[in-house]
Amino acid sequence: MPNLQTHPNVEIAVRYHEAVSRFAAGEELARFLHEDVVHHELPNALFPEGNVRDLAGMLKAGEAGRGVLSDQVFEVVNAVAAGDQVALEVKWRGTLAVPLGELPAGHVLRAHIAAFLDFRDGKIVAQRNYDCYEPRRL
Repeated sequence: MPNLQTHPNVEIAVRYHEAVSRFAAGEELARFLHEDVVHHELPNALFPEGNVRDLAGMLKAGEAGRGVLSDQVFEVVNAVAAGDQVALEVKWRGTLAVPLGELPAGHVLRAHIAAFLDFRDGKIVAQRNYDCYEPRRL
């Protein structure tokens, strides 16, 4: 059973991850994000140099995900909020729609994610992701 603290920003964070799970795009995704949002994806197996995206980059990445994955699920298993910050523990899985390196279409990737979200005016203004992909799954 998830340990999700009752807090308005936790509720927004969970709904945001549910929207990303279903490849939300455009206004459906943007409604969670502050116009000044910055997403830092720390170095990981898929992005060894990491990534930094603004609002336009996040929306573009959301669109691009549809071309690489046939489905994905973000399961928020723990959430803690303090003021305008939320820390999440998330399990992710995504099924490849196309081959990725030596992995065939249909292969399931899995990751354990720590995500830290900062809120302003009820929207996400900063997101930092630490994605840990399971071995032999890349």
